Amino acid sequence: MTKTSDEIVHDPRGGMPRLIEIMRRLRDPETGCPWDIEQDFGTIAPYTIEEAYEVADAIEREAWDELKGELGDLLFQSVFHAQMADERGLFDFDDVADHMSDKMVARHPHVFGDESRDKSADQQTRDWETIKAAERAAKERGGVLDDVALGLPALLRAVKLQKRAARVGFDWPDIAPVLDKVAEEAREVVEARDHLSHEALTDEMGDLFFVLANVARHLGVDPEAALRGTNAKFVRRFRMIEAELEKRGKRPEDSDLAEMDALWDAAKAREKAGT
Repeated sequence: MTKTSDEIVHDPRGGMPRLIEIMRRLRDPETGCPWDIEQDFGTIAPYTIEEAYEVADAIEREAWDELKGELGDLLFQSVFHAQMADERGLFDFDDVADHMSDKMVARHPHVFGDESRDKSADQQTRDWETIKAAERAAKERGGVLDDVALGLPALLRAVKLQKRAARVGFDWPDIAPVLDKVAEEAREVVEARDHLSHEALTDEMGDLFFVLANVARHLGVDPEAALRGTNAKFVRRFRMIEAELEKRGKRPEDSDLAEMDALWDAAKAREKAGT
């Protein structure tokens, strides 16, 4: 017997059909939520990015009890976009799932086809890139960089652009000239600070960030992960400063740079000593 909409919505084990029906009801123009009805792809996209970062944050903190909820929030974003597409007659959630399934089967012939699984991880990565290149060619995108997504975080997009250019030979052969370029770009930042406009300074800072991303790529370091780690370290050490100042009956605004810098050095030393 077919369930009614209310039965699906209130079924605690309803799985994906329940979530899809909830989204449909939220977007119903007559009985749905006014906020959800007003949204479009553009207004929802920032939330999608935010939820992806919250998944990454839960993993970074190994907050496994939170991860289920964060993955659910991210899944809901896909359902939201699929519902809006369905309303326009573009596609629905099943189309999204089928497209992803088709892609995974096509990109893993060593699992779902007749190719050998006896390959190194590096060889499988190269095969993956070859298949992706063929997919790009089928989309008639002529430029090497054409489908590197604009919405990626800037550091991540820089690395992807550099990797794509490197595939066609536009890359330094080793890290030495990249490090030389860091020094060059840093000098240009100083010159821009002293002599050029704020717009020119912004441009030079962009060049410096881009070459730093290139250094990370040559070293096999994920610059986004590296910066997230440093951000977390900064928060951790600054909280140590706040804790020490509280013992002295102070807050940061009651202190000065010399005192806080000394506490920073102490916090850094404690971390390195593992205490």
